[in-house]
Amino acid sequence: MTARALPFKKILIANRGEIAVRVIRTLNELGIASVAVHHRVEKRAKHVRLAFEAIELEGASPVAAHLDGPQIIKAALHCGADAIHPGYGFLSENAGFAQAVADAGITFIGPSADTISLMGDKISARNFAEERGVPVAPSVMPTDDLDAFAAAAEKIGFPLLIKAAAGGGGKGMSIVREASQLKEAARIAASEAQRYFNDGRVYAEVYVEKPRHIEVQVLGDGKGNAIHLMERECSVQRRFQKIIEEAPAANLPAALRDEICASAVRLAAAANYKNAGTVEYILGADGRFFFLEMNTRLQVEHPVTEMITGLDLVKAQIEIAADFGLPLTQDQVRANGHSIECRICAEDPDSNFMPETGSIDYLGVPEGPHLRFENALDSGQKVTTDFDPMLAKLVAHGADRDAAIANTIEALKDLEILGVKTNTDYLIRVVGHPAFVAGELHTGFIPQYAGDLATAKLTTEELDKALIAAALGFKEFRDIAFGLPEPHASIGYWRN
Repeated sequence: MTARALPFKKILIANRGEIAVRVIRTLNELGIASVAVHHRVEKRAKHVRLAFEAIELEGASPVAAHLDGPQIIKAALHCGADAIHPGYGFLSENAGFAQAVADAGITFIGPSADTISLMGDKISARNFAEERGVPVAPSVMPTDDLDAFAAAAEKIGFPLLIKAAAGGGGKGMSIVREASQLKEAARIAASEAQRYFNDGRVYAEVYVEKPRHIEVQVLGDGKGNAIHLMERECSVQRRFQKIIEEAPAANLPAALRDEICASAVRLAAAANYKNAGTVEYILGADGRFFFLEMNTRLQVEHPVTEMITGLDLVKAQIEIAADFGLPLTQDQVRANGHSIECRICAEDPDSNFMPETGSIDYLGVPEGPHLRFENALDSGQKVTTDFDPMLAKLVAHGADRDAAIANTIEALKDLEILGVKTNTDYLIRVVGHPAFVAGELHTGFIPQYAGDLATAKLTTEELDKALIAAALGFKEFRDIAFGLPEPHASIGYWRN
């Protein structure tokens, strides 16, 4: 059977780093020319070198350049791109950008601006979900009257979670455990939300103690048809940001899994959702689950879903954008084994995960048919604070969860990044922790086991051995210590 020809000959990627490299890989496989965009400081970056064509963006900073929607659309028109793939982050969930792309006669590989607006605003998304029978946590909506907001919030009880209405990634979020903390927490959250999202609205909802973060990968064709590609577990987080994700979720009863996934499909279908998307939930220990938010883009952790389903989600996005419909039916979706993704970050876990800077002096990457190392790293590359500290994603697959854990730990031990401090050793301790192995996960996993996960202090004897081992690694030291033949070695520096 002859494959249908895609209508896209050239696609501009409005992003950078590992996700740009990831998208380029699929475009190459589809025979579509790729266009990279970059700030002047990134002109030698891997995503620029790998792309069929590259266009430099102007900007006071690299981030400013990648957030300049009009300039990116101008670049797409200039190079004759048929479509724009936004990746994740930056402009990927910006309704105004999606509309401007469409107005320019270019296909936006993502949902419509209206859908992004609906799901991007957490309050409208919650209301939409509740109206479609998707469980949402009891909450209090924002008001200009802080006293009235605090009084209404107190009525639903503590603890409460204060969240930004327009954002994600843990920004503008805090837990309030008693009434005396509420007003100040709301004020701080509103200030942070204003700073990060230019929208100071916050709301409060019931905080579920030791919740699990479960999310469902969905695909929608924009015509009311949607399927799910199973769930992912993203409960291991630091400062509300994920560092380890896996698919499928550990120890999730089949009936509960089916119920959660079905609600995600119901939501996507009702929204006439068109693209790959993720519906996120909070799952309590009592089995109750609540809608958290919907991300209207490709997710950072999408590789674990690809590893167990064998699907290429970027390809699916492009085909859906071309109105080819869904790549398969729900009955055709199959899960094979288990997959775990670790986010390799330039940070110091022993210093409250503070970002680290430096340069990639050496990069040694583990290889194997069960591994993916998603990155855009180069030897000599500077690691700065211009962007998120995530350097790469290490993804491992196994026949079952135990095998995936073993493969993940082995691959992390084989990963070598010199020149900048990373969280690699910390991830080994997390994945190897008895509670992780047992699948006893919740979003408070990192603080609960902080003592177990901290770097062990070396004894004096261990430190001496480490220093001796390091010294033996230097040829100059070995020459001095062992390189002189007898009797000159015994004579030493004696001279007559």
